[in-house]
Formats: sequence, C-alpha cells, structure tokens
Amino acid sequence: MEQKEAKKMVDILQTAIQMEVEGKEFYQQASRKSSNKLAKELFQRLANEEAEHQKKFEEIYEALKRGQDWPDVELPSEKAKKLKSIFAQATKELGNRFKVAESELEAIKTAMDMEIKTYDLYRSRSEQSTLPREKRFYEALAAEERGHHLALLDSYDYLTDPAGWFIMKEHRLDGV
Repeated sequence: MEQKEAKKMVDILQTAIQMEVEGKEFYQQASRKSSNKLAKELFQRLANEEAEHQKKFEEIYEALKRGQDWPDVELPSEKAKKLKSIFAQATKELGNRFKVAESELEAIKTAMDMEIKTYDLYRSRSEQSTLPREKRFYEALAAEERGHHLALLDSYDYLTDPAGWFIMKEHRLDGV
C-alpha cells in the first residue's frame, strides 16, 4: 500500500474514533438528562453502540500501527432489531400520554445531525477504499449510522406527534 493512502487511512480512523467518542459522550449525557423513557433508553442504547464502534476502530488502528493488514472485523447485525424493540416497547407502554422536554427534542435533532455526518464519512470512505475488508467495514458502519438516524427520526416524530405517528404506522401496515 502506498504511504499516502496508508496515512489517509490512519487519519480517517483517528477522525472516526474521535467522532465515536464524542457521540458516546453526547448520548450518555442526553440519557442522564432525559426524563422520557423512550428518549432515555434510546440514548443509552446508542451510547453503547458508539462505544462498540470506537472499540472496533481502535482494534483496526492498533493493527495498522503494528504494520498488519486491515483486519477482518465483523460488526453484529442485530442492532437495528434491538433499537426497534426498545421503540416498540416504549410506544406500547407510553401510548400517546407522556411528557417530553424541549431539551430532549433538541438532543434528538442534534443526534440526527451527528448520525448524518458519521454516515457521510463512512459512506464516502467505503466508496474511496480499494481494500475489500475496509470497504465492507465502512459499508456496514454506514448502514448502522443510517439505522441510528432513522430510529432517532422515528422517535422524534413519535414524541412530537404521537397521534400522527400512530396513523402513519397503521397506514404503512395497510400498505397505503
């Protein structure tokens, strides 16, 4: 591998590690401050996933620092189902009778922006990479970040307009 490409790879890994650390810290803080059950659980789950991403990036970074090839790192694929189950359970318990603070909605909007930025970085790197393992890794992470964004968007819609959210979900199930 060319030295310029190796440096770019390491630079992106360092950026990704920093983004995951900041994301984890943001979600932990948002979870602590949240009084809404759905928001609290969603933020905590996302903090855990960001910590997992950070760990994977650090493993790759260390392998490359030792002069090894990009390792074959697998990411668990059941995460989207876990986010959906948290959401399904919370909506069942909360119905449309709950309180949500404006600060929680702002935190969700901020989180959506963060997830879009990380998605864009990972998607871009997957397109630029010439290494199949690196490409697959970034594609998988981009898909996870997209899933995070969609879960946050769904939560935001539910928390701001539960009646409209339930109507929209029923229509989706009807195929209309």
